[in-house]
Amino acid sequence: MFESLINRLRGKPETPPLPEPDEHLALGALLVRIAKSDHHYDALEIGEIDRILAAGFALKPIEAAKMRAICEKLEAQAPGTPDFALLIRQTVDYPHRLEMFRALCRVMRADGSAAPEEQAALAEIEKIFGIRAEDRPA
Repeated sequence: MFESLINRLRGKPETPPLPEPDEHLALGALLVRIAKSDHHYDALEIGEIDRILAAGFALKPIEAAKMRAICEKLEAQAPGTPDFALLIRQTVDYPHRLEMFRALCRVMRADGSAAPEEQAALAEIEKIFGIRAEDRPA
């Protein structure tokens, strides 16, 4: 309470609380996490994330960018990848999880390379999502 008052007196705007993650925000946060897992987050990856969010959730480009910005904040505050992946596994059917996994693979390859850290993060998500070996993207 006092922190809020002090921030207003100093002219610092209050930042609204982040929304509770649902399967859409969880996917966005995982997309961001995969892109950042190699400590290199560039415009190619950001553009791919925006395209995935726009196509997957029928968003206009600016809406997708705003959603990504929220997902970036959620990803930064989230304790671990399994939380988001488990939320998706519990709320999304297998065919849609498989589509989400393929989208994660696209983000990993967006910058032209697949770093070991990205591959490890993707393998962890694949396991939690329950992706069958025969369904893995090439």
